[in-house]
Amino acid sequence: MNLKDLYIDFFVSKGHKQIPSAPVVPENDPSVLFNTAGMQPLIPYLMGQPHPYGTRLVDYQKCIRTNDLDSIGDKTHHTFFEMLGNWSLGDYFKEESIKYSFEFLTKVLNIPINKLAVTVFKGEDGIPKDTESASIWQSLGINKIAYLGKEDNFWIAGESGPCGPDTEIFYFRSNDEVQDIFDPNDDRWVEIWNNVFMQYYKDNNGITELPKKNVDTGMGYERVTAILEGVNDNYLSSVWIDIIKKIESLSKYSYEENPESIRIIADHIRTAVFILGDEAGIKPSNTDQGYILRRLIRRAIRHAKKLEIESNDWEIVIANMIIDKYKKYYSELEKNKDIILDELTKEKNKFNRTLEKGLREFEKIITNVDKVLNKDLAFKLYDTYGFPIELTEELAKEKNIEVDIEGFKEKFKAHQELSRTASSGKFKGGLAGDSDKEIKYHTATHLLNAALKQVVDKNVHQKGSNITAERMRFDFSCDHKLSEEEKQKVEELVNIWINDKIDVTVKEMSKEDAIKSGAECMFIEKYPDIVTVYSIGDISKELCGGPHVKNTGELGKFKITKEEASSAGVRRIKAILE
Repeated sequence: MNLKDLYIDFFVSKGHKQIPSAPVVPENDPSVLFNTAGMQPLIPYLMGQPHPYGTRLVDYQKCIRTNDLDSIGDKTHHTFFEMLGNWSLGDYFKEESIKYSFEFLTKVLNIPINKLAVTVFKGEDGIPKDTESASIWQSLGINKIAYLGKEDNFWIAGESGPCGPDTEIFYFRSNDEVQDIFDPNDDRWVEIWNNVFMQYYKDNNGITELPKKNVDTGMGYERVTAILEGVNDNYLSSVWIDIIKKIESLSKYSYEENPESIRIIADHIRTAVFILGDEAGIKPSNTDQGYILRRLIRRAIRHAKKLEIESNDWEIVIANMIIDKYKKYYSELEKNKDIILDELTKEKNKFNRTLEKGLREFEKIITNVDKVLNKDLAFKLYDTYGFPIELTEELAKEKNIEVDIEGFKEKFKAHQELSRTASSGKFKGGLAGDSDKEIKYHTATHLLNAALKQVVDKNVHQKGSNITAERMRFDFSCDHKLSEEEKQKVEELVNIWINDKIDVTVKEMSKEDAIKSGAECMFIEKYPDIVTVYSIGDISKELCGGPHVKNTGELGKFKITKEEASSAGVRRIKAILE
């Protein structure tokens, strides 16, 4: 049985309810471009909002991280990965959590106890040593325990919010004899599971004990699968091996001859499939998630050329294998299959048209460069030949030449506002919770959606949103640029509803009943069978995780600042509340 199924079945047997994976593109979360961890979609519930499924939850979550893109090509890193997680929202705490983890590892997965070790928090900055977790582990027969500081074993997202010690579980991935003393710096010990105990709250006044404590755990599916199958290379596990062998057969090189390029192609095409398959409708572009998507596809193409892959439809062959492999767990891949394959091919053809010219130009440019490629030449490769700066860096690195990245960025910024990766710090993020202004903007998106349906077309649907404390951005399906009259009517209608001071109400009901009642939602697949429905009078009814204001009168004056194209068939409105 697949590890995902074993995990879900085990925690369901312990009273947990399975929740569906959230989309890879977060809804109304401006802190990141993609969901980067299993806990991220659960932030409102970790902050205290009741979850429709109760206090014990379990899932497998689609995640994308682009902060270590340069590490892709080694044995363990992936841009897309799956995170197995179980949560207690004010229910059980350390003892049950640790015992569940121990039972799953030793009884379900049959991992020998002597191959397991743990780290716990040693106490620091007035926060006590986590002797409770250590004694629980010892009672279970785990004596390989290391005490580490805040950097390793204390968790907080951002500057403030819920926080607490964690205990990390390690597996001895080696045929060597297991040492009696556990050294977490020994590379043979690999972290496989992290149990975070949110028992404190940090703010400007310091750290206080939380009255309601949560547990948040995360286990990496790819890493643990490789461990269970006894391979020291994630890409040789059952998660990847069929895709690796297919790329080998398309290439003129074996995996042993060029593992890096084969891994990059496998990883990047898989990630591209999941981004394109998401209901948010992301397409390759030069901004935000679309820029990451374009970068991944183009990097895969570059490495396909290095492997001398000549097949005209190699990306379709690999993408089809990935869709077939994952459709049982993520039905949106099958549903959006035509879009995925079409966009991959279009982007490949687009890039191929300029790549050959660009590579020739690069070789010409590089002959006159001594040690550093200047910003003008780097920008020319981007602007004229569509080379992402990362590709220029990669090519230059092969020639032992540096690139003036800072200078390029200045020219890049002047040229247009570009996307930032999830790790660049563009947004503040963290588990500190929504500010009052962000909560107001969240409610305003519901009013805007309702107004667009009345003014533009009843078939308008939300395609995405992004909210900060300064503004809201709302993407919606529409086949034309809004006229000035349409924009004015939409703005006026939203302000009428604000001035009417309409109550915002919330109800829990079955997903089926919610849809029958006319409630709208952006991603139907992401919601569990019991859902939360927010209504604004008889104007708007939507499935939503919240939070929202209590009354529209709290919002202030709504003003549209810009209306523009987002992608084919999708328009974007930017607006503020004054």
